[in-house]
Amino acid sequence: MDTIEKIGNSIIQHGRHNDRIYLMKLDPTDMPLLMDKLESLAEQEHYSKIFTKVPESFKKVLSDRNYLCEALIPRYYDGKEDAVVMSKFLDAKRSINRLNELHDNVIKKALSKEKNPHSILPSGYSIRKCVRHDIKQMAGIYQKTFETYPFPIHDPDYLLKTMEENVVYFGVFKKDKIVALSSAEIDYESSNVEMTDFATLPEFRGKGLSSHLLMNMDKEMKATCIRTAYTIARANSYGMNIVFAKCGYEYCGRLVNNTNISGNIESMNIWYRCL
Repeated sequence: MDTIEKIGNSIIQHGRHNDRIYLMKLDPTDMPLLMDKLESLAEQEHYSKIFTKVPESFKKVLSDRNYLCEALIPRYYDGKEDAVVMSKFLDAKRSINRLNELHDNVIKKALSKEKNPHSILPSGYSIRKCVRHDIKQMAGIYQKTFETYPFPIHDPDYLLKTMEENVVYFGVFKKDKIVALSSAEIDYESSNVEMTDFATLPEFRGKGLSSHLLMNMDKEMKATCIRTAYTIARANSYGMNIVFAKCGYEYCGRLVNNTNISGNIESMNIWYRCL
């Protein structure tokens, strides 16, 4: 899997798996020297993309370095300042979205849906936060669902570590069996949360379980005073994009050829909601 590490006080992920550098969290005091370090690392490792999530106040700095704005997440920082996702393609081939027509159709379909998710969980199912004794089941579901993934969610040790830090996992249960999962990765400092890691066992799909998970997560995050929620969803997934649209999220951009998931580098859509 790719490495997560600090440069200065900023957090990055990089490696061959996604063939990229991802500036996950910027400490503004590291600018602008940080960008020199990222580009030097990308050149050294022959990565084909750098993508960054930074305050909008840094947009011009990155634009001047030939970064493109792929998305804008309103009120990302403490419910006030917007975030921009700025990307630099170091290989021209990676900047070409050969599935653009399909991805546009996914968005059109999602936006055509009424904001009216399922309100009643099917009989015999329940939702709760996952705890330590659920981890073995959780890892098994992620192993079955994703051939590859940008983070090692199939690894029980990784799940435990993130659970003890800043990630709240939610499960749909049928009796004692987890049949669907998701996670809320919380940035307490900036008062935002990424809604991610959705997985449903094949035999339980089509019941609206992801919508129920997302509604439950929204409610929990709002109760903890988190102000902005967002997701990075697979651009070719009608199902997940529809889930976020129906739950009141707004589309705010597409990351081209960005993430290794289920065995291929895929484009991703960003959706957000002010809680």
